[in-house]
Amino acid sequence: MTNIFDYELPQPDSESFKTLLKEKKVEIKRVISNTLKTSQTFVEERDEWVVVLKGCAKLEINGIVHKLKSGDSLFIAANTKHTLLKTKKVVVWLSVYIG
Repeated sequence: MTNIFDYELPQPDSESFKTLLKEKKVEIKRVISNTLKTSQTFVEERDEWVVVLKGCAKLEINGIVHKLKSGDSLFIAANTKHTLLKTKKVVVWLSVYIG
């Protein structure tokens, strides 16, 4: 059994990723963002669905800034450039990659 809130905190202004499940064309990761002030840009080859389990973050997709808080989720299509602009303190995410 795994508790999603049992984690070690990464250094400030960084993230840690842990694969919780990988099966066929689905991968589920827990992401911990610690007080990000430096934006990080990603382009995934697979579709991605993210949900914020704890905290607040700003994520930009196609020029639109999404202000996410606990419970908010977002679908990001494959090969879509997206930028995590910043987080308030610690953010715990669940990312589901499909494809």
